[in-house]
Amino acid sequence: MRAAPAPRVVIADDQDLVRTGFRLILTARGIDVVGVAADGVEAVAAVRRLRPDVVLLDIRMPNMDGLEAARRILAEAPDCRVIMLTTFDLDQYVYAALAAGASGFLLKDVTPEHLAAAVRLVGTGDALLAPSITRRLVERCGPGAAAADPAAAAAARQELTALTPREREVLTLMGHGLSNAELAREFTLSEATVKTHVARIFAKLSLRDRAQAVVLAYETGLVTPGSVTAPRPGHPPAPAG
Repeated sequence: MRAAPAPRVVIADDQDLVRTGFRLILTARGIDVVGVAADGVEAVAAVRRLRPDVVLLDIRMPNMDGLEAARRILAEAPDCRVIMLTTFDLDQYVYAALAAGASGFLLKDVTPEHLAAAVRLVGTGDALLAPSITRRLVERCGPGAAAADPAAAAAARQELTALTPREREVLTLMGHGLSNAELAREFTLSEATVKTHVARIFAKLSLRDRAQAVVLAYETGLVTPGSVTAPRPGHPPAPAG
């Protein structure tokens, strides 16, 4: 089976040592770093010019921060994957980054092996964050998301009507952090069938990846922050709001 081609990458960070170090790490592992940027403005311009597969984007940068840069990049290049970089575990901006369309985040002290693996993973179209990690981020950072924009939350809940009862159950359990293998065990299905359900959910709700699915599950009230028990298959959640 032929391996997937290595993704083309742009690195955006205001620290030269970070840019240089990450570039050396990725290049040494066969990943093509096609450009670097020192702030959000340069990052947007680099993506526009170079059309990379993946952008490593620092959250805190001068001139334009990483969140605004992510929004602009994904608006212009929706097939591009964004990994946010942060110095702090569970940075307060991570939830906003995921909601903006980022596929995950990395701490800047990531190991070389994890960095390269993360870039390759996101380059295939998957989400970087494990569902359980995404869930903890949303629980900490996003309890007020629906309240902050009730109109958007209502529109998102309306979109859920496109899902079948089984797809709604799958999305709810994804919001609780279950992986495909765990979903397969819960529903007594093959992982291939679960992947089909997940793909249909993504298509119907215009979701980029699993990280956005978890965010949506919280924003629509399918899952509430602090809840620890996922509903079992056969017991669909009550309709939100």
